[in-house]
Amino acid sequence: MTDQQIYQYIILPLIIFFARICDVSLGTLRIVFVSKGKKNIAPILGFFEVFIWIVVISQILKNVDSIVGYLAYAGGYAAGNYIGMYIEERIAFGTQLIKVFSAKDIAPLQKCLNAAGFGTTLVDGDGSSGKVTILYTVINRKTFEQARKILVEFDPLIFYVIEDVRLVKSGIFPETKHNRPFQRFFWRSRPGK
Repeated sequence: MTDQQIYQYIILPLIIFFARICDVSLGTLRIVFVSKGKKNIAPILGFFEVFIWIVVISQILKNVDSIVGYLAYAGGYAAGNYIGMYIEERIAFGTQLIKVFSAKDIAPLQKCLNAAGFGTTLVDGDGSSGKVTILYTVINRKTFEQARKILVEFDPLIFYVIEDVRLVKSGIFPETKHNRPFQRFFWRSRPGK
């Protein structure tokens, strides 16, 4: 195999594969930041996403007869989607609203959540099978597992719904490393009052 063939059939497809992983992962994160209204981060991610894509496409077009390049392009796209979702899950950026519905007395659950630093609101409601109590709590996504653990310990069959929240003005949130004073400056997050 010549150096040209090694480059065309091994090195270039690997470059294309990993570049596609990068640009698709950035695209996934950009969409998340756009949906959360982060106007200052999304354009930067978009710039690098498109820059990488243009470089990759130019290499594909230079080597139009390379099926290995096409496979690397498609494989990088698929892997980039997976890795982008994994990164988004790991950074757990954003805020969520948890709604808990129960016919039982959930005042003890409210006390447990409050003791853990979560702000809560109880509302009485009418469900399809009678009176229910609805508990609302707004949480940072990073603290979801902590909140979920409290819910499941209270009642393993508890019914709850989670919604993404675009904007929160103030509230009560448990202390995390991202809302301590030093990190607040860099992460632009803010603890509740």
